[in-house]
Amino acid sequence: MPVRRPAGLAAAALGALFAVTGLAVPAEAAPPPPPALAEARTQLAGLTVEGEGSSSPYDRDLFPHWSTVEGTCSAREYVLRRDGTGVEVGSDCYPTAGSWYSVYDGVTSSTPSEISVDHFVPLAEAWRSGADEWTTSRREDFANDVDSPQLWAVTVSSNSAKGDKDPSEWMPERTQIHCDYAKSWINVKHVWGLSVDAAEEAALSDLLDTAC
Repeated sequence: MPVRRPAGLAAAALGALFAVTGLAVPAEAAPPPPPALAEARTQLAGLTVEGEGSSSPYDRDLFPHWSTVEGTCSAREYVLRRDGTGVEVGSDCYPTAGSWYSVYDGVTSSTPSEISVDHFVPLAEAWRSGADEWTTSRREDFANDVDSPQLWAVTVSSNSAKGDKDPSEWMPERTQIHCDYAKSWINVKHVWGLSVDAAEEAALSDLLDTAC
């Protein structure tokens, strides 16, 4: 099961130096990459296919989110630091400078408040796909997962357009991202043991065939 990433001593010391000085933090390579196509097909074939549903209503607060994942960085701040270009942060890890390219719609912004950190598999979707049976601790780990392709920095407008829709209901307007989008969706569901419904599975299979 994925766990929150602890900060090693060297990483913590370096992060503190960047925070105090306001220097640009070296970016990692955006979200963790999805699996190769053959592995994505294998992972998709291994997912449980069943109708969505839950015995109790969804509430976003059931997934404690934006918990601290490294140093003073919440999961949201960690992703903004990771996925941006020329990012500088303050002592609270909130960006004071930088720019972010949203792969969903091709928009670049230098204003952190214009960027959302998208729960790639939406929390409501996860709830309907098996997370309703998880402990609160496991749901918190899922909502703050920086080790799988679960958190992406994108524009507020594209994140709002996506909402809690799965790939049978919504895809980014940039077709160039469709292959990685499908593989990443499959990977997150695989890593966390979430199910897919029939329409979702068909859409993902079609994307692997046509977009990859």
